Amino acid sequence: MTSLHNRPLRFGLGVFTPRTRADWVARARQAESLGFDVVSVSDHLGMPAPITTLALAAEATERIRVGTLVLNTQFYNPTVLARDIATVDHYTGGRVEIGLGAGYDKAQFDAAGLPWSGPRERVDHLERTVRELRAVLGGPGRSGLTPPPDQPQGPPLMIAGRGHRVLRLAAEHADIIGFTATAPVRDGEGLRLGGLDEITRQIDEVHALLGDRVRDVELNVPIHRVLPSGPLGDVTDVWQNSLDLGPADLAQLPSILIGSPRDCADQLRERRERFGLTYFSVLEPEMEAFAKVIEELR
Repeated sequence: MTSLHNRPLRFGLGVFTPRTRADWVARARQAESLGFDVVSVSDHLGMPAPITTLALAAEATERIRVGTLVLNTQFYNPTVLARDIATVDHYTGGRVEIGLGAGYDKAQFDAAGLPWSGPRERVDHLERTVRELRAVLGGPGRSGLTPPPDQPQGPPLMIAGRGHRVLRLAAEHADIIGFTATAPVRDGEGLRLGGLDEITRQIDEVHALLGDRVRDVELNVPIHRVLPSGPLGDVTDVWQNSLDLGPADLAQLPSILIGSPRDCADQLRERRERFGLTYFSVLEPEMEAFAKVIEELR
C-alpha cells in the first residue's frame, strides 16, 4: 500500500450552474486558473447536454481536463455514445475523462419518457456500455471511428456508484472508481449523505476486489462541503436533507472538510493515507473555499 500513499492528489470541479456560453467559458477558465485538474459536468434533464459542453469547456481552456460526473448510461445507446466520446476526445486533444453511472433518479426517467427498470436491468446496461466503450475506444474497433479518440487507449473511464455489483464492475473495468459517499435509499429516490461506516465498507470492498490493480486505479470521492472551524450551525447537505450527523461525525467523513486551508490539506493527506483516496471532486459552491486548499497543498 505504500505506493498508493505517494500517488499525486487530483482535484476536479463539478460545474452545474452556468446556463449561457459566456458563463460556461468563464467558469471553465476560472477552474483552470484556480488550479483544478478537471472540470466536470453532470447529466440531468433541464441542464446543458454534457458531451457538447465538454467540447466548449476544452475550447475555452488550455490545460484542464474535462469530464462527466456522471453520464446516466440508460439515456444512451452504447455504440452511438462511443462515437460521440471519440469525437469530443479528438477535438479536445485528448483531455476527456468519462464518468458513468447506472442512473438513480426515477423522476429523470419519467421526464425523459423512459421506463423505470429495476437495479439489475440498469446495471446490466451500465455493464454493456462499459464493455462497448472499452472495445470501441481502446480496442480494434477504434480503427472504424472517424475521427478516432486522441488518447491511444481511449479516455479514462470512471464508474461511480455504491451497490455491490457496481463496485465489482468498477473494480474489473474502471480507471477511476467513484464513491458517492451516500447512504442507502429506496430505489428511485434521491441521495442522502452517508456515514463513515458506509463509505469505509465500500472502500474496503473495492480494495479487496482490485487486488494488484489497486496500484493502477484512482479512487474518487466528492467534496460536499468545505466548512470553517467552530460551530457548524444548521448544516444541510447538497440534496437539502437535514444531516443527522453531529460535528464530530461530520469531521470524519471523506466528503467533508472542516477547518483552515492547512487543516483541510492535512485532512486530504490523511484520507489518502487511510483510504487510498487521491481524486477529489469538489461541488461548484465550494470552488473558492477549496481553491485555498489547493494553494496550501501545492
